[in-house]
Amino acid sequence: MNEKMSWKRSRRWVLGGLLAAGAAALVYAAYRPRPLTVEVATVTTGTFEQAIEEDGVLRLKNRYLITAPTPAALLRPTLKVGDAVKAGDVVATLEPVAPQMIDARTRTVLQQRVGSAEAARRAAAAQAQRLQTALAQATLEAERADKLARDNFIAPSARDQAVLARQAAQQALNAARAEQSAADFAAAEARAALSRSEPTAGARPAGLWQLKSPVNGQVLKLHQDSAVAVNAGQSLLEIGDTAAMEAVIDVLSGEVRQVQPGAQVQLSTGSGAPALAGRVARVEPVAFTKVSALGIEEQRVNVVVDLASAPTEVQRLGDGFRVDARITVSSQAGVLLVPTAALVRDGDQWRVFVVETGKARARAVAFHDRNTEVAWVKDGLREGETVLLYPGTIITDGQPVKY
Repeated sequence: MNEKMSWKRSRRWVLGGLLAAGAAALVYAAYRPRPLTVEVATVTTGTFEQAIEEDGVLRLKNRYLITAPTPAALLRPTLKVGDAVKAGDVVATLEPVAPQMIDARTRTVLQQRVGSAEAARRAAAAQAQRLQTALAQATLEAERADKLARDNFIAPSARDQAVLARQAAQQALNAARAEQSAADFAAAEARAALSRSEPTAGARPAGLWQLKSPVNGQVLKLHQDSAVAVNAGQSLLEIGDTAAMEAVIDVLSGEVRQVQPGAQVQLSTGSGAPALAGRVARVEPVAFTKVSALGIEEQRVNVVVDLASAPTEVQRLGDGFRVDARITVSSQAGVLLVPTAALVRDGDQWRVFVVETGKARARAVAFHDRNTEVAWVKDGLREGETVLLYPGTIITDGQPVKY
């Protein structure tokens, strides 16, 4: 009887122990730290670059402005923006400006001036004809006097007088012919003044000027796209070669001292477009004020970049196109790199979380320099180690993680 009761008592103890162990296991499973899903990266060896990222625009290296050489009337252009032209092609045609309208009184004065000039011309012609007859008579008298003088019928002095009379008649005829020419010019001038004041209906003045392209290129801008009167020096159109372009990047004056001529530049023209390579050609020695998107006035300096891409790639671009530029100011190859997103500020120091056997272990690190993407590690990490990205505040030393 005692043995039976002892066995029952032992059985109750065993069952109680099993129940307590199960409950403890359930409590541990419920409250033990669970692995957090994290994003990780690998410490690698590569090239560290310090760069300045700004936006800018493309522009033509050379543009040519075609202007009117004299006041004239521009005929309607046949070219459109984007049309290709070759050196020597006619790009604009000018014609003389039509004369201004005049009143009836001025027209009558011009008509009378024409009549007066015509009368003076006829009088000069008649005078020239009379002197031509006088010269013919003087010539006959001189020939007769010469013959008589050879036969000793008259004195030599009489012959000399006849020769001089012929020369005087010749000079008088020459003067009359000059006066006749002057009268002809005066009459022509009077007729021209009258004809310019009363152009023929529908007639176009003669003497067109054709302006030609100085280079091979494309039409960039039409300042005048219709027939219109223009003044001397007025802009008509612009021509440029889109295969010869450069980029202008405005950089903060406080950062531009790091940019040196010859520095490598990567230009992005938009989503999905291949990057364009280039080099800094020059840094302009003058700054200008620009208002940022936040309304802050900034002093900026233009950095001019020569494009190194193939002409076929550049030709798809245009003057004034926006670009995003990445100017490399320093570069170091073969260094240990860790993503900047893995760095956590710890007072005056920096640390990262390294994944070791499924747990995040905090480790202090030192670095030479960093940019927006990676940091150049000086001490604290080895190549190939796995680090957490964007650890935040929920990750602690020893926290189980998975990825």
